[in-house]
Amino acid sequence: MRPLFLIPLTMTLALAAPVQAASPIADVVCEPGARMTERMTRRQGATLSSTGLRSPEEVVELWTSPDGDWTMVIAYASGTSCIVAMGEHWSVLAPQDPA
Repeated sequence: MRPLFLIPLTMTLALAAPVQAASPIADVVCEPGARMTERMTRRQGATLSSTGLRSPEEVVELWTSPDGDWTMVIAYASGTSCIVAMGEHWSVLAPQDPA
């Protein structure tokens, strides 16, 4: 037999479990590269701000919009592009003199 004081404690812990926040991209969105470019430019009003090589088969693209929204896309050598992250309040920093 369980001690009675453990039952309320167990119920309290179960009700206090953290709630997952809803992701703006619940699933990764993948499309052919040309369609992804259209999605970013026409539907979201974004422009390609920068790119970087992640691997010989993957290019990271950073798309930004004038209102500060940003989207990170991975463009694969296969021709498929996938949105992997997005957010808001993007800002461009002035280059810093390392000296």
